[in-house]
Amino acid sequence: MTGGRFIWLAVLMFASMANGQTLTPGERQRAVAELQASRKVFLDAIRGLSPAQWNFKPTPDRWSVAECAEHIAVTEDFYYDLVANQLAKSAAAPEKKAEVAGKDDLVLKTMADRNSKRVTGESLEPKSRWSTREALTAKFNQSHDRLIAYVNSTSDGLRERFRAHRAVGLIDGYQWILLASGHVRRHTAQIDEVKAHPGFPKK
Repeated sequence: MTGGRFIWLAVLMFASMANGQTLTPGERQRAVAELQASRKVFLDAIRGLSPAQWNFKPTPDRWSVAECAEHIAVTEDFYYDLVANQLAKSAAAPEKKAEVAGKDDLVLKTMADRNSKRVTGESLEPKSRWSTREALTAKFNQSHDRLIAYVNSTSDGLRERFRAHRAVGLIDGYQWILLASGHVRRHTAQIDEVKAHPGFPKK
């Protein structure tokens, strides 16, 4: 091995160590499978709706299917930025790993649970950002694909980066990815609630 190649490999090894242990193949597989599954239930829930069904509001203070879908779509980029640009670049804190151990399933279960009501931030509220369902769906798919690609390729030490969520407390970067998928499921369940309302248009 030449001296230059040895130095380059040493630099890569040091960078990997500094960044923290990357995700395991099993962790990547689970996250991608969950992201793909949550996408399917969401797209299935909004497929084939008429304009009247898409825009129906059960009450003036509750979101329509269109508004729920917009919130899902716009929040995808929020989660990507949080994980890939904020948490991934934050300082590693391996001493906190014990505090979040075993929370993967809890994150998915808690985030999807509609019995716990929460109010979203103003920047993530629906504001008619997309004029058609097709445009909204295209944006959602683009953002969701980007998150899946990140999970498949990242070398970031997400298990050693942490931030608290109001519903589940402190979680690591990988758990935030699971939470993003749980968020899609949560608001898809909200869409199903709208569709189950007695006043929901038949067509």
